[in-house]
Amino acid sequence: MKMKIGSLFLIASVTINGLAFADTDDTKWIAQCMMDNKDEGKSTEVVQKYCECMNNKMSSNETKSVTQWEKSHPKEEEECSAKAGWK
Repeated sequence: MKMKIGSLFLIASVTINGLAFADTDDTKWIAQCMMDNKDEGKSTEVVQKYCECMNNKMSSNETKSVTQWEKSHPKEEEECSAKAGWK
């Protein structure tokens, strides 16, 4: 599978922009969330804040991706959207 430059940028942004306190699993889930939302027309910063917020609300034992989990957790999705400035 070939990755586009934008995809690599998103992953690099997640890694570089301060997930120092996140474990490897968190970084993976946040990167996937960012990839899932890359075409939503929001800045990388807004998407990253949203994905980090959603990831933080999820249980460490959760097996669903952020994108799957948000569909069954509208309250958390709304809170994280507001926190990230997703308008």
